[in-house]
Amino acid sequence: MKTQKNHFPDISLLVTHYNRPASLERQLQAWEDLECSFGEIVVSDDGSQPQNLQALQNLAAGYGFVLVTTPVNRGLGNNINKGQRAVSRPLTLYVQEDFVPLPAFPPKLLSSVAWMAEDPSLDMVRYYAYQRFPYLEHFRDGFSVMKFNALNILGSYKKFYMYSDHPHLRRSSFMDKFGSYKEGVNVEKAEYSMMMSFLKKNGKALFYERFEDLFEQKNSSDEPSTFERDWRRHPTNLPIRIARHLYRHLRFNYNYFLN
Repeated sequence: MKTQKNHFPDISLLVTHYNRPASLERQLQAWEDLECSFGEIVVSDDGSQPQNLQALQNLAAGYGFVLVTTPVNRGLGNNINKGQRAVSRPLTLYVQEDFVPLPAFPPKLLSSVAWMAEDPSLDMVRYYAYQRFPYLEHFRDGFSVMKFNALNILGSYKKFYMYSDHPHLRRSSFMDKFGSYKEGVNVEKAEYSMMMSFLKKNGKALFYERFEDLFEQKNSSDEPSTFERDWRRHPTNLPIRIARHLYRHLRFNYNYFLN
């Protein structure tokens, strides 16, 4: 990827990938269309099929990214870990392959880089979520500081998710502070484990409230999402939902205070 007017030399763009080269190409082309470039781009592949790996190698030649591979599928935790180990810039912009940046994003990223430089305690800046984080304190430019109180059992359990694998900017030393991703477990358990580490070690994050303006998640019939959520864990029956709410708080507080 050639240098563009929105150039971020201190950022490594890290993209995790598995069997979706067309989605990856769509994202990379979107960065070019937005005239965005980075100090480097690292694509971490999780053992894609041979034809898709060949497509990745062709894309690497055209877009100039570093391709990190593994001979077999080892799961998201391993894919993120090996990708993060490959970056060389002080900041990492993590974006999975099925997300597409929108025109409003480059100036928000520019602000984020400045705030990371100003505040050494700021660990990450989040740009996307499936829903608004429930406890926010206004910061500036559409961003808010994410707040957390472990003892607020009446609050939504969604308050736990101060960390998420959705698009975000983080320090490349992030895993030195919070540890590597848990490997050999499913996606939800790997993310939950990282979320717990982020909370226990007092991670600090900003959240962009109008996140739908910055990224769009695109899945096509040709390259559907490879992640299937276990919807048995998200019941609609009200009594069961209340019981699960209390259970999540109790389990969380046990892990947070005693584990």
